[in-house]
Amino acid sequence: MSAIPSVNLADFTSGDPQRKAKFIKEIGSAFENIGFVALSGHFLSDDLVSDLYAEIKKFFTLPQDTKDSYEIEGIGGQRGYTSFGKEHAKGRKEGDLKEFWHFGQYVEDNAKLAEEYPDNVTVAELPKFNEIGKETYQMLEKTAKYVLRALALHLGLTETYFDEWIKNGNSILRPIHYPPITTEPKNAVRAAAHGDINLITLLMGAHGKGLQVQNHKKEWVDAIAQPNELMINVGDMLSRLTNNKLKSTIHQVVNPPKELWGTSRYSIPFFMHPVSEMPLNCLEDCVTADNPKQFEDITAGAYLHERLIELGLVKK
Repeated sequence: MSAIPSVNLADFTSGDPQRKAKFIKEIGSAFENIGFVALSGHFLSDDLVSDLYAEIKKFFTLPQDTKDSYEIEGIGGQRGYTSFGKEHAKGRKEGDLKEFWHFGQYVEDNAKLAEEYPDNVTVAELPKFNEIGKETYQMLEKTAKYVLRALALHLGLTETYFDEWIKNGNSILRPIHYPPITTEPKNAVRAAAHGDINLITLLMGAHGKGLQVQNHKKEWVDAIAQPNELMINVGDMLSRLTNNKLKSTIHQVVNPPKELWGTSRYSIPFFMHPVSEMPLNCLEDCVTADNPKQFEDITAGAYLHERLIELGLVKK
């Protein structure tokens, strides 16, 4: 049984003030207490989810030299393929036991950002891969916008406070493949304990054991969503902005029991990032005598750069 609360975004979008208030209260409470919710009522159709999994499984079964041809040097892994073991958690040297792909923003009406962001990488071997990736990206971005609108109201802000900062934001859709484990890992896990960098993360594929969340008692609890749910968590940027009122919770993906080592695992997080100019200065209403200011002022872009260096994806 998952220890993570479930909420339904349809309550927020229903037009019923009582259901909307219920959703705001539920998600606000969950993000203040454990930093995670399982969310139904999102904008992903079952067919789109099925198509996406089919495409990413095709990609990760391509020959290694074909996949390697999509690993782009000099962009810190922001687009295209990142090969097995390249990324590690902050403070660790061992690479995580995963390979992944990055879809990035599809910029609208902003030539400056279109120039600033790397181009998405087209997989020639799979004609539907990029089209389905783009549609998934945009449906998750839409879902995230409404979640952030609910959180803005929970924080006493105007409902659309985040809208201007997330439009054309530097968000990432990351299909991950955790390959079968063939030998005893030396200090490595599928994804070591970490907090996410961004505002919020929307995770597809948390339907079996593996993802664990650290509660306030420092206990690891399983985070398992139903097939129609996304797992959503607070990232470090939102934690900074709210002076840790909303909790960015440490989580990990543990290795399966030995009898399941021969199986692959797939998960697909969407990391919701704002534009780099967004200030992450602690909101005034979140700084009190009981909760004094915990973080220095910084922009989202500067903070992201710091963290990518710590993760080994960007050199100083």
